[in-house]
Amino acid sequence: MSTPHLEHTFATDLPELVMLWSAEESPSPQLLVLNEPLAVELGLDVDWLRSPEGIEFLLGHGEGTVAMAYSGHQFGQFSPQLGDGRALLLGEILTPGGSRRDLHIKGSGPTPFSRGGDGRGALGPMLREYLVSEAMHALGMPTTRSLAVLSTGRKIQRGRVVPGAVLVRVADSHIRIGTMQYTRLKDDTPGLAGRLAEHVRLRHYPEVDNALELFTAIMDSQVATVAAWMRLGFIHGVMNTDNTTLSGETIDYGPCAFMDSYDPATVYSSIDTQGRYAYRNQPAILGWNFARLAESMLPLFTPDGDDDAGLSAAREAMETFPERWEKAKTRELSRALDIPTSATDVIEGYESLLLAHSPDLTRFHRGLVNAADGDETILRELIPAEDLDPWLARWRDHHPDAATLAKIHPLYIPRNHLVEEALDAATDGDLDPFHKLISAVTNPFDEQLSLVRYAHPAPEDFGPYRTFCGT
Repeated sequence: MSTPHLEHTFATDLPELVMLWSAEESPSPQLLVLNEPLAVELGLDVDWLRSPEGIEFLLGHGEGTVAMAYSGHQFGQFSPQLGDGRALLLGEILTPGGSRRDLHIKGSGPTPFSRGGDGRGALGPMLREYLVSEAMHALGMPTTRSLAVLSTGRKIQRGRVVPGAVLVRVADSHIRIGTMQYTRLKDDTPGLAGRLAEHVRLRHYPEVDNALELFTAIMDSQVATVAAWMRLGFIHGVMNTDNTTLSGETIDYGPCAFMDSYDPATVYSSIDTQGRYAYRNQPAILGWNFARLAESMLPLFTPDGDDDAGLSAAREAMETFPERWEKAKTRELSRALDIPTSATDVIEGYESLLLAHSPDLTRFHRGLVNAADGDETILRELIPAEDLDPWLARWRDHHPDAATLAKIHPLYIPRNHLVEEALDAATDGDLDPFHKLISAVTNPFDEQLSLVRYAHPAPEDFGPYRTFCGT
C-alpha cells in the first residue's frame, strides 16, 4: 500500500488559520498501540501502518502538515494566540463510508505556537487520552478518537525523565470556539470569519442556512454532549474556549476524570484551584463559552452591517441557553432512568438521593439495571431503605426495562485508580495493565467475571485524586 491520500481543505480554504510546519524526527520510533478497528473504519491498511513507512506516516512525516492557529479563554483569561504548540494537522481522510475525518498528531515537537515549550509529549498523557477518548466513544459520547500511540525513542523531562510519545488523533474536525475568536484578531483579513463559518456550516451543519442558525446548531450539539458527560459523572477539567469544538465533539483529555462518589463540587485538576471547572459548573461554563462565540460571530449575524441588530440577535440566542440546557439534561436523566421526561418527581427524587448519599455513581446506575429486574442488592448497599423505598416505588410505576437500562449504564469506566496504575506501569515499560484496562472500557456493557476489579471504585487507601494537564 502507498501512503494514504490526505486532503487539506481546511488549510486551503483558510490559509490565514494555519502555518505550514513539519514534525521533528524521532530517534527510535516504535508503534506501541494501534486502534485496528478505527484504522479499518478509516480505510487504512493495518499491516502497512505497522511498517516503517506507516510509522513515518503516523509520525507526521508527510507533505502538507500544518499547525492550526486559534485563540482561547483559559480559566477566563484571554490568550490572543495559542495554536498547536505541540501538534500538527496531517490532513483530512475520506473514509470508505463517505465521511471526512481529520488526522492530527500531538507531541510532534515545537511549532511557532509553542510559547517556549519543547512541543513533545510524554507517554503517560498520550496513553491517557487514547484510553479515555476510546472509552468515551464506547459509551456513546461524541468525541475525538485515538488511532495510535508511538514512542519516539526520546527521553523528556517532566518532573522526572520519562519516555517521549506521539498520539495520533482522529476527529470530525479540530475547529474550536477559539478558532472563531482568532478571526476577530485578523481584522486586516476581510471576510475571514465568514469563510470560517461557511467552512464549518458545509462540513458539519449543511442543513442550516445562515450564521445565526449555525450558532444555535453548534450550541445544541455541545449542550447534548456535555449533558451526556454529566450523566456518566465525567469531569472534563479544562473547558477553555480552545477546548470547545464547533463539531460538538469532546476534545483534549488532559486533567479529565470520572467521579466515583457523587459530589457536584468535585474538582480533580491540580491547576483548577478555584473550582471553575468543577462538575456542577460545567453547564454554566459551557454557556459562558458560547457567549464568547457569539461575540466572535457578531458581525455575521446581520450581513447588512447593522451592529445593533446583530447584538440583539446574539442576545436573544444566548437567552435560550438555559432552556436548551434544561431540556438536554432532563432528556439524559429520563434516559438514565428509562422513564418519560414528564416524570419530574422521579427525576428530582433521583437527584435528591444522589445529593443526600453520594453513592458511587456508576454502581448506582448498574444497581438500577438490576433493580428493574427485581434485584435491589446494589441499591440497598448504597442508599438507606427509608430514602430508597419511596423513590423505588415511584420509579417502578413507570415500568423501567432492565435490558434498555443495561445498554446505557456501563459496568466499566476508566476508574481513576486503574488509570493511574496502567499509566505508571506503561511509563516503566509494562503495557499489559493498559491493554487489560482498554479492553474493559471499550466493552463497557459486557459483563465478564475476569473483569470484576474494573467495576469497583478505588480502595480507601487510594486517597485524594489529582490530575495534571499533560496532553
